[in-house]
Amino acid sequence: MARKIEQTWIRTAITIFCLLFVFTTKAEEEIEYKMDMGVGLGGCFYMGDANGVPFANLSAMGAITARRILNARMAVKANLAFGHIHGTTDGFIPVDAYSETPEGGTRTQVQFSRNVMDLGVQFELNFWGFGTGVGYKGNSRITPYILAGAGVTIGMGGGAKACGGMNIPVGIGVKYKVKPRINLGFEWTMRFSTTDKLDATPEGTQLNDPYGVKSGFLKNKDTYSFAMFFITYDMFPKLRKCNN
Repeated sequence: MARKIEQTWIRTAITIFCLLFVFTTKAEEEIEYKMDMGVGLGGCFYMGDANGVPFANLSAMGAITARRILNARMAVKANLAFGHIHGTTDGFIPVDAYSETPEGGTRTQVQFSRNVMDLGVQFELNFWGFGTGVGYKGNSRITPYILAGAGVTIGMGGGAKACGGMNIPVGIGVKYKVKPRINLGFEWTMRFSTTDKLDATPEGTQLNDPYGVKSGFLKNKDTYSFAMFFITYDMFPKLRKCNN
């Protein structure tokens, strides 16, 4: 009789333990979201005929982002960003670059200051699954990622005519989930444009092919970069099968 009672208690204890384990697992299940939205602030610099040094002539930039989360490893992000670029030749670009003088032409100094608007879409690939780190999926609160995509660039202001072209953004970044729905991060991208007129000046000088180098689709064109810190908020929880 005592043995039967002991076996009954053991079975009861095992049943209670299993139920607690199931309830705990459900309580710690990670909620997945369809998208996030946020803002970014940072620096912007230009590389072209009037600057060949990364992060030189750094100016401010800002962006609004919306990210469609495909899964814990992949996402598609859209951005609308504005930045300021400027540069100077510091006298090393000649006026008559095609002259045959020993000096290579008459030295001059060209300066420009412009604003750029960037509208684009990028595909992001996380190194690790990005999430709160709870539950059985083993996601990480922090992950580096790489990105690439396509976009449109518009150069304006500075007393020169507006210009536009396509751009190809390539970059790296890191994300950190502070709270289940709040994310912080840093991202650095190079934006390779198809235009050589971002460095236009009021006088009409565009630093377009100053050395006589034949241009191509991206060759000898203007490039700019965004380095920004961002904060985003997760939105629209995905429906879970266990609740439907």
